[in-house]
Amino acid sequence: MIDYSIARHNMVESQLKPNKVTDPRVIDVMSALPRENFLSQALKGVAYVDEDVQIAPGRYLMEPAVFARMVQEAKIGAKDVVLEIGCGAGYSTAVLARLAASVIAVESDAALARQATEGLAANGIDNAAVVEAPLGDGYSRQAPYPVVFVNGAVSQMPQRLLDQIAEGGRLVGVERGKTSAQAVLYSRNGGLVGRRSLFDANVPLLPGFAPAAGFVF
Repeated sequence: MIDYSIARHNMVESQLKPNKVTDPRVIDVMSALPRENFLSQALKGVAYVDEDVQIAPGRYLMEPAVFARMVQEAKIGAKDVVLEIGCGAGYSTAVLARLAASVIAVESDAALARQATEGLAANGIDNAAVVEAPLGDGYSRQAPYPVVFVNGAVSQMPQRLLDQIAEGGRLVGVERGKTSAQAVLYSRNGGLVGRRSLFDANVPLLPGFAPAAGFVF
């Protein structure tokens, strides 16, 4: 029988803290929130491994250290509204919701959207809503957002998502090229959007964000 509280503690001590996760709010939330509650019975035993966990065909629960560092870089305030792209089974949404005023989570997979909605309700998360829609479109109805969190990798950040960053706001995600993958931070100041590389982060691509096929000679 796995003691998940011990597994969660070990995740924080052996994965998060040694990998430059220092924000006490992020550490406190991930120390307390049961990651296993958002996984199927068959996957609960690998809830705290230090790698990406496949939760559906082509979809993954991001490894804890990379996810935590990205959340830390997003600098989510208690009054912020967060737009999340690709909520998966809902664990990431729950973490963001514990840090923010509210979260709008976009998910393109109908089964995952239902699983996330049910998981959030079962864990008492009442300040997050899951919207079933194409990931690359974001959710312009309530844009712009102080924080946009892209929960996975893209080949190139879509302009539609960058357009939904509020003045003074930021977007955190992972961009994967042919030879490298990096977590990146986009921020809007004075109407202009700037980009900064953060750290190496080889996480799987989200559906719909693969690079366009080029000509072959």
